[in-house]
Amino acid sequence: MDEKVYKTLNSTGKLNIIFGILTIVFGIGTGVVYIVNGARLLKRKSRMLF
Repeated sequence: MDEKVYKTLNSTGKLNIIFGILTIVFGIGTGVVYIVNGARLLKRKSRMLF
């Protein structure tokens, strides 16, 4: 019984680490995209007509 609990906790810990790394990578990627799009908008600000 104890071995089954140990294996479950081990696999859950590994999955949590993997999901954490994926979340960090996705967050950094999304931030870079937002910064690039914001810079492009500021660069083209003078061309916009309102």
